[in-house]
Amino acid sequence: MANLASTFWNQGRWDEAEKLEVEVMETRKEKFGPTHPDTLTIMNNLAFTWHAQGRITDAIDLLDSCVQLRRHTLGPDHPDTASSTKALNVWRVGQVSVS
Repeated sequence: MANLASTFWNQGRWDEAEKLEVEVMETRKEKFGPTHPDTLTIMNNLAFTWHAQGRITDAIDLLDSCVQLRRHTLGPDHPDTASSTKALNVWRVGQVSVS
């Protein structure tokens, strides 16, 4: 399902990607827990989908949560943590310059 969501995302089919990503995220939270790396990956992906949909505040809030969980779970120097942190910082700068 996550792969299909990624395919929808790559095709710009945001609503379909979002629906699957939410379902995958909730399933992973239930099965693996909220801090499992796979749960955090789909959380990151959902934030990017929301950003692409123009839901900037929601995207920033979700990615901020993801970054905090990744720092705690994976450590601050992990590539996934660094990637999410970089995106979050770029989004925050973009939000300030638009305001």
